Amino acid sequence: EGVSDELNAVAAENLDFAPARRRVRAAFADVQRHLDHFLFKVPHHRTPTRSGSGLAGDGADFLWRFLASIFDLILFPFLIISDGSDWNSDEGDSNVCKMCCTMWQSCEINSKGMEIFWKSWLPKPGTTTKAALFFCHGYGDTCTFFFEGIAKRIADAGYAVFAMDYPGFGLSQGLHGYIPGFDGMVDQVIERYAAIRAAKEVSDLQHFLLGQSMGGAVALKVHLKQPEVWDGVLLVAPMCKIAEEVTPPGPILKALSLMSYVLPEAKLFPQKDIGDLAFRDPEKRKVAEFNVISYADQMRLKTAVELIKATRDIESQLEKVCAPLLILHGAADKVTDPNVSKFLYAKASTKDKTLKLYAEGYHSILEGEPDERISSVINDIISWLDSHTEIY
Repeated sequence: EGVSDELNAVAAENLDFAPARRRVRAAFADVQRHLDHFLFKVPHHRTPTRSGSGLAGDGADFLWRFLASIFDLILFPFLIISDGSDWNSDEGDSNVCKMCCTMWQSCEINSKGMEIFWKSWLPKPGTTTKAALFFCHGYGDTCTFFFEGIAKRIADAGYAVFAMDYPGFGLSQGLHGYIPGFDGMVDQVIERYAAIRAAKEVSDLQHFLLGQSMGGAVALKVHLKQPEVWDGVLLVAPMCKIAEEVTPPGPILKALSLMSYVLPEAKLFPQKDIGDLAFRDPEKRKVAEFNVISYADQMRLKTAVELIKATRDIESQLEKVCAPLLILHGAADKVTDPNVSKFLYAKASTKDKTLKLYAEGYHSILEGEPDERISSVINDIISWLDSHTEIY
């Protein structure tokens, strides 16, 4: 609602493959900037920088913001593909992104030959970067919609924030919404973030993981595979177990698991529309519909089986969680069970752990709650990071 027939036609495109998703995202870029949501009201005051640019002052800022608009509306469909070289290099095609955006973004080819989109939000020039935060998004989601506003606020607090779209999600290559193997997806997250962590700008900083919903499961898996690498894990409504309310009965689940061997990509897994379960504020639920490259169809059979397997595997390894841990969860969440977060808190071997439940909070406590609650959750994340960049 509220957009032209032409844009609705664009949104109705088949989004199975990345080029279509990139076209649709670019077409809606200007609409998304003007959405009435707390996370889209963050002031756009960050000035992009390029070594040796020689630009300064209000005129330069205006120029950069103008160029950023041109990038989103014209250049983004032809997103730069990189071979994974230094993301802060002053040479090569990646400079196009840095010159035209207030944030860094790139699409790089990984070891599997897939184009992986990633993005960063950096503290304003002249300020000390406290630490680096690496985000893992939820199922069906992308790092280019609601998380933009979250990342900007965390970056304003002095943290370098990095995020990527998993293969098959958002702007990364791969069949939309398809997870052929959860561990394989986690390995690709590890690969991309390892390359970023090795860059000279952040290699000496502390590195933290932030995972939301399914991204909580991804973050936990990354930590379990690399227990010595991460200085802390922050989880928001983590998917350690899928709530009974959105899971089919046992016999149906078993039949679907068998079918996944024959029709792995089929969109046949029955699921409820979790939008109303995720967003407490109905107006914010409407805004979520403008996340036009999110995966909103029925879950693919293999994807569903992999998510269930992943949660069972994580549940069996909770005592191995040894990094400093922050868990934030809506107490009324009907998508991922807050009782499982309590179980995670009890079982994790780390002595440095915090669990906070938000009264009446639904699943999307960072996007779907009243403005004051969203602000509070983001501030809780920043406060925890501040305390742990001082301690560790």
